Amino acid sequence: MLRQRGCVLWFTGLSGSGKSTLAAALEATLLGEGHAAFVLDGDNVRHGLNSDLGFSPADRTENIRRLGEVAALMADAGLITLTAFISPYRADRDAARAAIGGGRFLEVFVDTPLEVCERRDPKQLYRKARAGEIGEFTGVSAPYEPPVDPAVALDTSVLDLGACIDRLVALLRERGFLPDSASPAGGGAA
Repeated sequence: MLRQRGCVLWFTGLSGSGKSTLAAALEATLLGEGHAAFVLDGDNVRHGLNSDLGFSPADRTENIRRLGEVAALMADAGLITLTAFISPYRADRDAARAAIGGGRFLEVFVDTPLEVCERRDPKQLYRKARAGEIGEFTGVSAPYEPPVDPAVALDTSVLDLGACIDRLVALLRERGFLPDSASPAGGGAA
């Protein structure tokens, strides 16, 4: 009915790498093509669903656990779910992969260099972390464990937004979550 299969694109990377920008742009592209997609963004879910969690390692793990379960439900409903979370720990991302199902979990590593992320610093978080005003800040005072074998890695300091979106749509088509662009839209004979 939706002309798609439910899945989760799990965007992971440092703060300021471009995760939310990519997820929002991909969502707009997919919606524009008539597909059902939804973005779960770290900033938004921490105001509601996970408002009781801080940024300790244990709280980060619980944050990702809950979000993995929500994303799995959304994929079960047939949505292309786009998550934009730093999700710094491999074990937590692996647990989300297990909850969602490996075949429906596409890890997208937004592999933008730390120096570029710091230069962007849209929320002034790196500046505050370097000044000691924020503790446990990923990439500065807390670790980030990059993916070992992501479905795709995108460096937003090298690739523009359009090129990134093209790669992500191609990935969804290659993995069978979207119909091949050569297929007729209505499914009938050409």
